[in-house]
Amino acid sequence: METPVLERKQLKGRTQVTFRLPEEFPEGPVSVVGDFNHWNPAAHPLQSRGDGTRAAAVALPAHSAHSFRYLAAGDYWFDEEQADHHDGINSRIHT
Repeated sequence: METPVLERKQLKGRTQVTFRLPEEFPEGPVSVVGDFNHWNPAAHPLQSRGDGTRAAAVALPAHSAHSFRYLAAGDYWFDEEQADHHDGINSRIHT
């Protein structure tokens, strides 16, 4: 299994974070959910990029911290290994 990847791009006053996973794992639809989208799985589903990965980009305020997780089909929740740190069951990212 490949490790999920976080990509960050600085924008004016914001940071665009791209949450990226391999196309094949886990199977079925996956969303990134967190405090930035009220833990709503419909807000940021990962979409196929055509390069063997799928991703969702989220613009977050610069210099902020957020909790998030991934939610896959079958109510399968999992964390981002490359997160800045982990807070209990959640992954954390700093922008």
